[in-house]
Amino acid sequence: MEIQSTLDHPNILSLYGWFGDDERIFLILEYAAKGELYGLLSKTGHLTERQAATYIASLAKALAYCHEKNIIHRDIKPENLLLDHEGRLKVADFGWSVQSNKKRHTMCGTLDYLAPEMVENKGHDYSVDTWTMGILCYEFLFGVPPFEAETQNETFRRIMKLEYSFPPTPHVSVEAKNLVRLLLVKDPSKRLPLSKILVHPWITKNADPSGACSE
Repeated sequence: MEIQSTLDHPNILSLYGWFGDDERIFLILEYAAKGELYGLLSKTGHLTERQAATYIASLAKALAYCHEKNIIHRDIKPENLLLDHEGRLKVADFGWSVQSNKKRHTMCGTLDYLAPEMVENKGHDYSVDTWTMGILCYEFLFGVPPFEAETQNETFRRIMKLEYSFPPTPHVSVEAKNLVRLLLVKDPSKRLPLSKILVHPWITKNADPSGACSE
């Protein structure tokens, strides 16, 4: 809560305050009229390239802002991305977030979105958020995470081997697949930086500069 209350960015859900009693804590949050992005994805099966690019660009801006403050979110997933009344993305749920400029060693987050360095119990930094952007870009376009499997161990194995493929349907552009490949890189230092995501040809061609997505 403390981290989120210090953040002020158009693509981060505002936390205005909180109060509680002996059993509960109540958060006073910005209203996200259209709910979780997960709901939209579940309803439509997958997003259009315009929607996906707009949300990826918005997320890149929000995470760049966080990383400048040495904040790592560590649990980016569709359930933690909300939409306001105009369809503008809002990053929420900073429960696993940490503010640090040193490597961290806590394994946290959600199975299908874990970066290889977390799976291997190595130290990690802000680049785990960059990895997750690759997962989300794939999931937005195809409707499922790239490394999803029947068991946890199989998911871990596929993450470590970078074992994923692009289904023939729905049709997805070559530029979109290129961005996924540039983000899903095992070596954290070689993942595409957030600043370069925003100037990637797929983003510049498809993302709505306003960040609003009403489709």
